[in-house]
Amino acid sequence: MSFKVTCESCADLNTADYKKHNISVLPFSIILGDNEFKDGINITNADLFDFAEKSKILPKTAALNASDYVEFFKRENTEDEGIIHISLSSKLSSTYEHAVEASKEFDNVYVIDSESLSSGVGLQVLYACSLRDKKTPIKEAVELITNRRSSVQISFVVDKLNYLHKGGRCSAVALLGSNLLGIKPSIVLSSGKMVVGKKYMGKIHKTLDKYVSDTLEEFNTPDKSLCFITYSSATKEMIDVTKNALSGVGFKKIAETTAGCTVATHCGPNTLGIIYYNDGK
Repeated sequence: MSFKVTCESCADLNTADYKKHNISVLPFSIILGDNEFKDGINITNADLFDFAEKSKILPKTAALNASDYVEFFKRENTEDEGIIHISLSSKLSSTYEHAVEASKEFDNVYVIDSESLSSGVGLQVLYACSLRDKKTPIKEAVELITNRRSSVQISFVVDKLNYLHKGGRCSAVALLGSNLLGIKPSIVLSSGKMVVGKKYMGKIHKTLDKYVSDTLEEFNTPDKSLCFITYSSATKEMIDVTKNALSGVGFKKIAETTAGCTVATHCGPNTLGIIYYNDGK
């Protein structure tokens, strides 16, 4: 007996991870003006940022509807025990609601609200795969994944607030203050919602060392088996600073991954975060 693990493209794992763990992905639609693309298939973050820069129009994401999920679940429902689908936070998108609606047409599809986004979803997807590989019964796996989701530490530092402002997630006053003072806010996922964390000043690569230090001080019981460094775009210096700040903690694996267009549409370039389960000893 086994089950299939699925997610949306906003889980932001590497292509190699999806293939290695046999994870099926339902892509979000990305709208650039009058043109529609599929996240992770025929558009890159560079395309997205170039469009926004030239057109001054914010790219958009199109929510997946219930019929998209019905078709997806029918195609992927090939394992004896069915499917565990881990979805983008219900506080950020209607996709979870639509996935649940679609799952009612099946007796073996279980939809979990990740209460997260980006590699915070991906972290839970990999945990689901580890349970599947241990032959954990599907209902027990659903319970374990659900109980552990509150331990996901996901936060990121935003270089510029322009994209968040255009998307209605940041006020004009905050945007002006950030631009004038060079403030780089951290955004933290809390109970499925994005909230503003600590604020940093200076060039983005110089703030990251302090951001990592502050995060590890606050969320100080990491599961050291894996930590993600996830970014919409980043210089080598930004990545190196973050890796160096993490290196002394003892993580067995520090994985780099690029956030997909679904996430990049809302946070803009040079956004970087670290993600791990905060339930170690």
